[in-house]
Amino acid sequence: MSGPLNGFKIIEFAGLGPAPFAGMMLSDMGAEILRIDKMSSKSAENSGNGNFDILSRGRQTLTIDLKKPDGALLALKMIEKADALIEGFRPGVMEKLGLGPEKCLKKNQKLVYGRMTGWGQEGPLSKFAGHDINYLSLTGALHSIGRKGSNPTPPLNLVGDFGGGGMFLAFGIVCALIEASKSDKGQVVDAAMVDGVASLMAMVHGLLSTDIWEDKPASNFLDTGSHYYDTYECLDGKYVAVGAIEPKFYNSLVEVLGLNKISEEKEQMDKSRWPELKKKFSSVFLTKTRGEWCKIMKDKDVCFSPVLSITEAYEHPHNKARKLFLKNGKRIEPAPAPRFSRTPGSINRDLSGSNAETSKLLFDWGLNEQEISELLK
Repeated sequence: MSGPLNGFKIIEFAGLGPAPFAGMMLSDMGAEILRIDKMSSKSAENSGNGNFDILSRGRQTLTIDLKKPDGALLALKMIEKADALIEGFRPGVMEKLGLGPEKCLKKNQKLVYGRMTGWGQEGPLSKFAGHDINYLSLTGALHSIGRKGSNPTPPLNLVGDFGGGGMFLAFGIVCALIEASKSDKGQVVDAAMVDGVASLMAMVHGLLSTDIWEDKPASNFLDTGSHYYDTYECLDGKYVAVGAIEPKFYNSLVEVLGLNKISEEKEQMDKSRWPELKKKFSSVFLTKTRGEWCKIMKDKDVCFSPVLSITEAYEHPHNKARKLFLKNGKRIEPAPAPRFSRTPGSINRDLSGSNAETSKLLFDWGLNEQEISELLK
């Protein structure tokens, strides 16, 4: 393994969505992650080479019956050797298994105990189920995403699960690992998706408090309200995106579009004219295909880009130059991010979980040969 987290050992309890995404990020950066799966779960079967579960890449997987006392004790024994732990269950589940933070920190006082939930560890909704769309709706984020006259639009599950959830959990774990290296003490990282989404909206809250932002969708410069930050249909039914916020980019864009008469800054920022100007932009973009616009805009610094499908994105020259997407066996997946000059991250080999590999894995995590033999039986 390579990467800035090389040498750190992390236990991850198998789950869905944001917790595995945090594990993927940490594994990409070189952390050794042991994924513990429950006997009833199917995720262990999907974690070997050739599968399409990218979020589980780079893990060693061990299937344990955690409902048996010996299973929980085995997990606890390996937790003693870990620098951090990831779990994404509802509040109280790990405590019922005998693997709550109090018990684990008693065994390993330097352990960073990372908890991923939607609503947080406490509060009126903490015991209830939810998904990305629910966390966005309760924080005001979903209300802000949508075109005028239409329903709010869920931005896939990028903002709650992965942005507000998995990324904040990974960030929190790394922060706590740095602190533990100084204090020799671990702690619990409570990563809630509602907290993360609220944090991601920090700029909007700032704009709202100074009356620059209106608290209604499609009324602002970033939410499809403006004509200079939106997508436009082309002659072939494909789309392009423009984000010409700054006057210098806006002026260059309208010049290329042949709309020089609307290039003054006061015209750009006049909200009363946005619907009219959007119609003008729409009419111009409909005169040519997406490919033709890409040729016209080539080498023009106007914040323009084609709206690509996922498979089209694989083939774009910039993405290929950056090696943004990598072939890993039968699948194409995003490269590790961010990038490091001296200790680059990498996609680590998934382990199949054969008996030979399981024995070595258990030995590496501190068990002796007799214990391993009994456990395999």
